[in-house]
Formats: sequence, structure tokens, C-alpha cells
Amino acid sequence: MTRPSRAASRAAPRAATVIRTATRGPSRRHDYSSSTRRTLVACATELFTERGYAGTSLDEVVAAAQVTKGALYHHYSGKQALFEAVFEATEGEAVQHITDEIQKVEDPWEQATVGVRAFMEVCQQPRFRRIVMQEGPVALGFDRFREADERNTYGLVRDIVDQVLRSYDVPAGIVETFTRVFYGAMTSAGMSVASAEDPEVAGREVETVIGIVLAGLRQLAESGVDLLDPATSTPGRQESSSR
Repeated sequence: MTRPSRAASRAAPRAATVIRTATRGPSRRHDYSSSTRRTLVACATELFTERGYAGTSLDEVVAAAQVTKGALYHHYSGKQALFEAVFEATEGEAVQHITDEIQKVEDPWEQATVGVRAFMEVCQQPRFRRIVMQEGPVALGFDRFREADERNTYGLVRDIVDQVLRSYDVPAGIVETFTRVFYGAMTSAGMSVASAEDPEVAGREVETVIGIVLAGLRQLAESGVDLLDPATSTPGRQESSSR
């Protein structure tokens, strides 16, 4: 067996060190980059909540995050992109909270009730009210706001509706329509709670009204009424057919 030269022996440890450094380097840079993004989003969240979109400058954000403006522009193209990241994070936390609450119960109708209650709780939180409900449509524009909102919450609403209607052999088209209507009602209700003088009272009122609607729908479904039969699901038509 040929023994390695002294030069080769000395080079081997150096090569190993270079390999280890190269392996650690990207990971450390990635960790630092992720940490910077998290810090920027956290600081921007506080400022946007306190001062709103228009009242917050990027200079204030980088000062609070203790990073350079170049570091901010490395991750976000500008103020609107940073706000959108804050918006997504805030909505993501809300969806997680609602999901956690829903998973505590098994009955689909109870899940719907719990989901409404959890959403009303979220709408009363100052950060969610300010960033999502009040500043979101202004900062992102209505179309982008709806797109971002649907990306986060529409799927959750559809899951709830699908669980409720699954055992009644409801066609997919009706499930989609019901989801749209329910989602629209929840969005409108959330806006009213967020802008109310007393969000807690407004939240309880919305929860009561939607609870009555769900209870009525459940009573109809469990009484054997075909919810898709116009003769039984539409009161005016039912009267006409009985004459």
C-alpha cells in the first residue's frame, strides 16, 4: 500500500475543515435570513397595529428591528410587500386558533357553532381588527385583500360546511354555493364587529344571530325535510303547492 505524502496528509485536515465550513455556511446564512424576516415581521406587526399602514414608515420598522434598510429590501420589495407578510401571518394565527377550537368537538353542527364563536373572538383582538379588517382592504386594495383573505379562511369555512352537509347527500355545487354565502356572511359580520364601538357586544350579537340560523337549518335537516326540494325548502312555493 502506498502511504500518502506529508503534503497530502497536511492537506486532508484543511480540506475537511473547508468542507465543514461550506456545509455550515449556507445553513447559518439561512438561519440568519429567517431570523431577520421574523424580526422584521414582528416589529412591523406592532407598528402597523399601533399606527396603521399609512402612519408607519420603513425607517421606523428597520430601526425597531435593528437592521439596515438594505436587509429589509433583500426580503421585501417595499412597504406593501412587508404589510402583506404581516397580514398573512396574522390571518394564519387566526386560522390556527379557530382550527384548534373546532377540533375540540366532534359533532359537525357543534363545530360550526364553535367556529363562529372562535372567529368572533379573533375579530375582537386589537391586532386582527387593525391589520386584517381595517388596514387590509386599504393597504392591499380590495381585490388583493379578498384574494389573501380567501387564501387563508375560505378553505376553513368550506371544511366546516362540508362536514355539516356531508351526511345529507348535498351535491358539490350546492356545497360550494352554501360555502360562498356563509363565507360572505362571516366576512361581513367580522367587519361589523371590527368597526363596532363595543366589539365584545357586537361579537355576541353576531354569534347569536348565526347560531339561530344554524339551529333552524339543523332542525329542518333532521326533521327529514329535503333541503334541495323547492317545494319544501321555499316557504312561498310550499304554500302555492298546497292550494
